[in-house]
Parts: sequence; C-alpha cells; structure tokens
Amino acid sequence: MPGMTMPMSPPSASASSAPVTGSTVAIENFAFAPATLKVKVGTKVTWTNQDTDAHTVTSSGSGGPLHSAALDTHASYSFTFTKPGSYAYLCTIHPFMTATVEVTS
Repeated sequence: MPGMTMPMSPPSASASSAPVTGSTVAIENFAFAPATLKVKVGTKVTWTNQDTDAHTVTSSGSGGPLHSAALDTHASYSFTFTKPGSYAYLCTIHPFMTATVEVTS
C-alpha cells in the first residue's frame, strides 16, 4: 500500500565481523565462523567441519602452530593456545577461507 513502510530487520549476527569469544569455530558454507575468535591463553579451540567438502585448519605463513589434516564432514580439530598473539589461518584446500584467533593473557 502506498505510504506504508516495512519494518527493517536487524542485521544478522553472522554478518558481523566483530570478534567473538568462545572456544569453538564452525566450518560451514566455505567459511570459518566466527571469522575472528578471541580467547585467553590456555584455551582449547575446536574447529568442526559442517560442510560436505573437506577443509583444513592451517596457520597462514610458515611456522604457525595450526596444522590439521583434511577434515571430512563432522570431523573436528582442536588446538590449545599457550602464547598470546594473533593467529591467522586458512583452509589449504580453499585458500579464500581465512580467519584469525586472537589470544590474550
């Protein structure tokens, strides 16, 4: 009807790139969710593949601590962060899939 306005829906949480706290990362729709995870030193983070394609969790650059095997659907990989820092990682099978774990003391 003319003159009628539709209410706006709030943006979905998945559209946000703000860091999220927790200890789990979902691998779904060819992305890591959340894209930025904030944890404290000593936190064990677990990635679980929800896609039908295999993915890896691998540190960006050389010398990083993250090196998973290819994870099939519903497979998981865990790593305990023992030092503060910013840990960028990617899927080596699909290098456009990138994310970061920010570790604080």
